[in-house]
Amino acid sequence: MILVILTETALFTIFVVAYLFYIGKSLSGPYPRDVLHFPWLGSILLFGSSGTIVAAEHHLKRGSLRDFHLWWGITFAAGVGFLFWTANEWVHLIYHERLTISTNLFGSTFYSLVGLHASHVLVGAFLLGLILVMSVTGRIQDRHHEHITMISWYWHFVDCVWAVVITVVYIISANS
Repeated sequence: MILVILTETALFTIFVVAYLFYIGKSLSGPYPRDVLHFPWLGSILLFGSSGTIVAAEHHLKRGSLRDFHLWWGITFAAGVGFLFWTANEWVHLIYHERLTISTNLFGSTFYSLVGLHASHVLVGAFLLGLILVMSVTGRIQDRHHEHITMISWYWHFVDCVWAVVITVVYIISANS
C-alpha cells in the first residue's frame, strides 16, 4: 500500500503542478473566482471520515464488531456523501455556470484534478462498502484486519490529497 500511495502521490503531483502552471492563463471565462465556492460540506464529510475510520479501526482491534460496523458504515456514508456533493457541484458548474472541460484552461485543469480525486474517492468508497458488506455477513476474520488497515491508509491518503486540492483550487486559484 505504501508503494501505491507513493505512485498516486506522484500522479497527483503532476496534476497539481499542471493546475498551478495554468492558473490565470485562461483567455476567456468563467474564471475560478467567478464560479467556485469554498467546499464546506464536501470537506466536512471527507475530513470527518478520517476520524470515523479511526474510530472503526479502534473498535475492530477491541473486537467490537457492532461498533466497527457503525463507524465503518458512517465512513462509507460520508464518502458517498462527498461523491454526491461533487456531482452536485459539477452539475451546477456545467449547467448553470457553463464551465465544461472544453470551456477553457481552467475548466480543463479543474475537471482533470478534481475528477482524478473524485475517482480515488469512488475507489475508496467501493472498498469501504465491500468491507462493510463482507464484515456484516461474517466473512471478515482476524487475518483480514491488515487489509482493513491498508484500506484505511488509502482513505487517509485521499483525505490528504483533498487538503491539497482545496488549497490549490478553492483558495489559491479562486483568489487570484
